[in-house]
Amino acid sequence: MVEINGTILIQIANFLVLIFVLNIVLYKPIRSILRQRKERMQGLEASAQSTGRQAEERNQAYTDGLKEARLKGQKEKEALMKAAKDEEQAIVAKINAKGQQELSAVKEKIAKDTDAVRNALEKEVDAFASAISQKILGRTA
Repeated sequence: MVEINGTILIQIANFLVLIFVLNIVLYKPIRSILRQRKERMQGLEASAQSTGRQAEERNQAYTDGLKEARLKGQKEKEALMKAAKDEEQAIVAKINAKGQQELSAVKEKIAKDTDAVRNALEKEVDAFASAISQKILGRTA
């Protein structure tokens, strides 16, 4: 069995001195290194999160810019298509107007020519009638 005597006090003192020395020589430096490592890991983790957020923000900005550029391009395309359609309609209207003028001029010319031919034929109707009647009757007037 264990006897309680004066050596136990020496053992307790020896144990306390050993803990004090180990604390100064071993435990404090190890704790300091662990604390520094933990701080460095937290710093790296924060840096990684910050970099991740920046990457997400840049990706979102790129996506937004791409959408905006597509919308702008679509609007410009629509504006150009509208302008082209308006120009086409103006050209077609101009051609139609010119065609109508030419058609009116041709109709007017045909009407004048028809009147002229009718007047000329009316003047010669008597001559044609007597020539036809002579041929039908076989006589000369």
